[in-house]
Amino acid sequence: MKFYDCKTAPSPRRVRVFLAEKGVEIETVQVDLASGEQLGDAFKAVNPDCVVPVLQLDDGQCITEVVAICSYIEALHPEPALMGETPLDKAAVLMWNAKVEQQGLSAMADAFRNSASGLRERALPGPDAYAQIPELAVRGRARVEHFMRRLDERLAECTYVAGDFFSIADITALAFVDFAAWIKIPLPDDAVNVARWYEAVSGRPSAKA
Repeated sequence: MKFYDCKTAPSPRRVRVFLAEKGVEIETVQVDLASGEQLGDAFKAVNPDCVVPVLQLDDGQCITEVVAICSYIEALHPEPALMGETPLDKAAVLMWNAKVEQQGLSAMADAFRNSASGLRERALPGPDAYAQIPELAVRGRARVEHFMRRLDERLAECTYVAGDFFSIADITALAFVDFAAWIKIPLPDDAVNVARWYEAVSGRPSAKA
């Protein structure tokens, strides 16, 4: 197998952390998103959507999208379980992972991609060019801040995002909090539950992947 990665992007980082938790090593190819390598013909042959991550299997088939890649790895390497063990736990993981993606990461993408000077005509990832909409950046930052408080409420109820066990939902939330800090949206001072959770998950060896 071969893993197409970009060290600076939050989405492939989620897969790297997942793999590190599993103790799985895969040949890795770095894709230079800053230079537009993902838009070239060579990478388009791997993923016409022009985004990372991509997991290319030995027979040449490619799996894209973070949850799809992680589901495949989970099936091959079920321990430790990072997508839940019981039917209810599996549902909780998928539900909370989706909430972090939809309410957190997508909001952050709007905030970042609609304001970064290097993305003036690349406000959305993929093969097509879209101009920035500054109002979406403002709204995105507000949504990020609101979701941080929602996450704090959730973590007042349980140890980890999906329950009392570490899962892919925590990996997604870790990527969200770290990238938010990178674009200068810090945790609210009173988000004590997120702070407690963040200290624990960011201290795991896999967080450095």
